[in-house]
Amino acid sequence: MADEKAPGSEAAPEPTGEAGGEERIPFFQQVLDNPFLLLFLGVTIPTVFYLIWGIIEVANIPIGK
Repeated sequence: MADEKAPGSEAAPEPTGEAGGEERIPFFQQVLDNPFLLLFLGVTIPTVFYLIWGIIEVANIPIGK
């Protein structure tokens, strides 16, 4: 009686991506789970875009005579 479980309380088996191993973690989940990588990307990507934007703006300034 003590070993009986309530109906429906058994955990469903987790699906595995491969026949004999753990489920593979998707790439984007690994990226989003890493706070230091997110910090690096959050600083680097805007910096690169603003740098490129600035170079384009300076290149479009007309030459004075």
